[in-house]
Amino acid sequence: MKRLAFGYCFLLVLAAAVGCKKAPGGPQGQVVGVEDRPMWDHINPYGMVYIPSGTFQTGPGDQDVNNALVQRTKEKSIQGFYMDETEITNNEYRQFVHYVRDSIAHTILGHFVESEDGSGTQKIDWSYDLDWGAGSEDVAGVQQMFYAGDDKFEGKNELDVNQLKYSREWYDWKTAAAKGERGQASRSKYIKKEEVTVYPDTLTWVHDYAYSYNEPMTRNYFWHPSFDDYPVVGVNWNQANAFCSWRSRLWNDYAMQNGETMNEEFRIPFEGEWEYAARGGLENAPYPWGGPYIRNRKGCLLANFKPGRGNYPEDGGFYTVRADSYHPNEYGLYNMAGNVAEWTSTAFYENSYAFDHDMNPDIRKDAGAEASQTDRRKVIRGGSWKDIAYQLQTGTREWEYQDTAKCYIGFRCALTFLGRSIDDKY
Repeated sequence: MKRLAFGYCFLLVLAAAVGCKKAPGGPQGQVVGVEDRPMWDHINPYGMVYIPSGTFQTGPGDQDVNNALVQRTKEKSIQGFYMDETEITNNEYRQFVHYVRDSIAHTILGHFVESEDGSGTQKIDWSYDLDWGAGSEDVAGVQQMFYAGDDKFEGKNELDVNQLKYSREWYDWKTAAAKGERGQASRSKYIKKEEVTVYPDTLTWVHDYAYSYNEPMTRNYFWHPSFDDYPVVGVNWNQANAFCSWRSRLWNDYAMQNGETMNEEFRIPFEGEWEYAARGGLENAPYPWGGPYIRNRKGCLLANFKPGRGNYPEDGGFYTVRADSYHPNEYGLYNMAGNVAEWTSTAFYENSYAFDHDMNPDIRKDAGAEASQTDRRKVIRGGSWKDIAYQLQTGTREWEYQDTAKCYIGFRCALTFLGRSIDDKY
């Protein structure tokens, strides 16, 4: 009996061992999905605020007969996303400029290391700290990056900013998904490339105004520490896209090095997204703070713009002001009205509200330099320090050519939220 009992127990143990053995294709032959997938939790991008999914009524916040067709009323739904709480500042954009400057210098000096992916390719060795001090060996080795000959001013050793170019790549999803295209052509057909000069056009401070003394702003605005936290200007639409591309690369490279899951890419917000965020959840309000007035109960102006007939300093700023000035709207976003107007990714057409979609409406046009003037128009929103109050309204639409830089246009970034809601964790 003892031997029978022992044999019975042995068979039970053997059966259990066989039953627990991992079957090909999944545990116990069941469909449970791919195992060992990376974990994902909600991120909190530095300097950004979360804008929840929702619906809003686009169009003028006040009676505007003349522009009723350009800003016609329409209900639109927007997916949740993150947006920079302030406009991109001079110091934040300077980090991008320095990255491009250093990458060129590292390439000239031959600071490379083999890539970790085993492909045998080389990449820049960022562990090497460049010395940009006067008389350093690094500076002596990259003299071709500086002005020379007659281009030198007072004998100073100054960088030739026209050499600071960033190579941007993106995928043309619209064309790839078009009828007759899907999977039929080489992938290279949809990979777009562009080389962009990244240094802001500081001459816009002088160029944009005749018979006006603005040379000190040209000389100082982008580089002087007193303007570090002011919004960057003189950046065209292509440069804003290049910044977003670099910011995505910077973040995803860090994620890969630390074994983290890469995230969606930073981008310029599309027009509907920008207006939805600017309204801050306030339906049919003419301004981000509500309205209908541009002053609070104490008579203080609520944004940086051109009050009255041109009393520029009345609102506390003569030109631009710090990017975190005034009170934020209900979503925590600063200066969604005034200070600087902001680029959106949307192409401008007067009647676009008549045919764009009501779900994440976005009319995209990656127009090259050879494109028509109409195709090169991009929507700008929010108004600026030199505009009257009408341009500050959340429903007002304006445009500028994508290759044009102005001393009153900046931008901020957006990032699509991956998931239903920031509270949907399980």
